[in-house]
Amino acid sequence: MSGGEAPRKRNEAAWRMFEADRASKNLGMRLVEAVDGRAVVEMTVGPLMINGHNIAHGGFVFTLADTAFACACNVDGGGVTVASGADVTFVASAREGDLLVATAVERVVFGRSGVYDVTVRRGEEVIAEFRGRSRTLARRG
Repeated sequence: MSGGEAPRKRNEAAWRMFEADRASKNLGMRLVEAVDGRAVVEMTVGPLMINGHNIAHGGFVFTLADTAFACACNVDGGGVTVASGADVTFVASAREGDLLVATAVERVVFGRSGVYDVTVRRGEEVIAEFRGRSRTLARRG
C-alpha cells in the first residue's frame, strides 16, 4: 500500500448478506474477501455437482461466479443490489475435488446500475469468465 492510500476494511454488509445466503452456503461456498467493490468466494466441486460428462456442471460454476458478483455489488451496504443480467464463458472444465476461486471486480457504477467482471480459477488456470450487470433497488418510503 502506498503512503496516500486508506487501509482496506472488511465490509460488514456483504458478510451479513453472505451469512444469510442459504443457497451458496449449502453448496459449501466460503466468502474470503469483500472490500472496495471486490469479492472473493471459493468452493470445492463436490460429487453432487458432476454432470453426465464427469465434469462440474456449468450451473454450479455460474452460481459460484454469481455469488462473488452479489457480494461485490453489495459491499458498500448502501441498499439492496441485485443482478439485472449476466453472461458466462466457460474456458476449461472443472472436476470433482477442484477448489474453484471466483474473484469479482467492480468495473463501473452509473446511477443505480453497475457492471462487474468475475474470473473463476482453479489455481492459476481460468475456468470461466462472467460479466454481471447490477441494479440497486429503489428504497421504499
